[in-house]
Amino acid sequence: MNLLDAVLWLPLAGFVLLLLIPRERVRAIRQFALGITTATFLLSLALLVGFDRTSAAFQYETNLPWISSPEIRYHIGIDGISLWLVLLTTLLSPIGVLISWQHIDRRVKEFFALFLAMEFGLIGVFVALDLFLFYVFWEVSLVPMYFLIGVWGHERRIYAAVKFFIYTMTGSMLMLAGIIYLYIRAGTFDYPALIEMMMNGSLMLDRMEQNLLFAGFFAAFAIKVPLFPLHTWLPDAHVEAPTAGSVMLASVMLKMGCYGLLRFCLPMFPAAARGAAPWIVMLAIAGILYGALVAMVQPNMKKLVAYTSVSHLGFVVLGLFTFTELGTNGAVYQMLNHGISTGALFALVGFLYERRHSLEIEDYGGVATPAPVLATMFLITSLASMGLPVLNNFVGEYLVLQGAAQVNFRWAVFAAIGVILAACYMLWMYQRVFYGEARKDFSMRDANLREWAVMSPLIILMVWMGTYTQTFLPPITASSAAILEQTKVNVEFHVERQMPRQELANAR
Repeated sequence: MNLLDAVLWLPLAGFVLLLLIPRERVRAIRQFALGITTATFLLSLALLVGFDRTSAAFQYETNLPWISSPEIRYHIGIDGISLWLVLLTTLLSPIGVLISWQHIDRRVKEFFALFLAMEFGLIGVFVALDLFLFYVFWEVSLVPMYFLIGVWGHERRIYAAVKFFIYTMTGSMLMLAGIIYLYIRAGTFDYPALIEMMMNGSLMLDRMEQNLLFAGFFAAFAIKVPLFPLHTWLPDAHVEAPTAGSVMLASVMLKMGCYGLLRFCLPMFPAAARGAAPWIVMLAIAGILYGALVAMVQPNMKKLVAYTSVSHLGFVVLGLFTFTELGTNGAVYQMLNHGISTGALFALVGFLYERRHSLEIEDYGGVATPAPVLATMFLITSLASMGLPVLNNFVGEYLVLQGAAQVNFRWAVFAAIGVILAACYMLWMYQRVFYGEARKDFSMRDANLREWAVMSPLIILMVWMGTYTQTFLPPITASSAAILEQTKVNVEFHVERQMPRQELANAR
């Protein structure tokens, strides 16, 4: 067992141990959950120590047999992309516990047990190097979120939870069919082995096979992103979920779809990916503009922030399907940026809800007067979300737009409109909530110590990621370059190899 195994399995061990704590010991349950998630985060930081930032190879690998027939292996490892997604997950998990410290006051034991199980599943998705193992972790992360929404959500929680489950499961079944077909063709679920077989020509998928497999995997990942027009489950899930559920859903769970597109769809089915790129880019740009326009007219703060995710993650999909180094690096960086800034927005909206017990913008006004610190936190986060230079989102969006402009300048022009609209809806929401005449029918306390503990690391990261980008980009660049190289396989090279045979057949 290496360090990555410990990071993966510690939340599950915490889940089992937490079940042994009597449910009436609420404070002990909260402290234990915070301790486990904090320990997991500190362990994950140690991954940086021995990580080779210039290598595209998988590191901290463990490859052991699990099931003999069919051959399924416990194969995990990380590269420069999954490293940061694991760290994002482990960072936001203790923050989610702190957010829920007072807000969750019923079935506390069950809530934090499911929260730990969800962290286990999310980490597993980003480290799994066996396709069947990846699918197991994919589903493991789905079930806890279903219950977090359905049990601890708001008035329409059952509707939102069922809609979330049906959408995600539909895509998952298509992906599972594709995984099984690949096993039938290749005789293995092992991801590095599959990539190697595709690169050396021992596994050749014709255009029809690639298109169907790409469609199955793409459906699962596009729903999870969510890519327009498959996004309709997201606003309902966000509005009804508890605050910690919204934070983990937006910051980490949506990245499962983006990660899947980059890790599986692009390198495994490159011809299909390149063939589908123009219409996928159109959907991504439509999502950028649609999400921004709909966010501008939302009366509910949570729903407004939810639609910003549709817009911001459209930039991620756009960057991936430019097939450029700048676009891919920007897409990965934007995944991390969105996780920090949008997670912070949902946390801040949750803090306001705890005070006012309303998510409607019209129920607020003048909050900056009694709560200036909270207003400052919200302003910095809003500026980061809209892409202000020196804050994190600017770097990711700029790289994506550069990558898009290299391929088709019109893509960059239309996508840039989404940046302008982001300033409109974020500043308009901020003005209506925090300025104007202060409401007289409720008191508004300023940020407390727990809220400081939640927001301080996120705000620090917004500035750090916006200024010291070389802390994060070198490992991302190395891994994304390797994936882009893999997308050239079966596109030009293998077609050229087959042409002499066709010419020979024609001559006969």
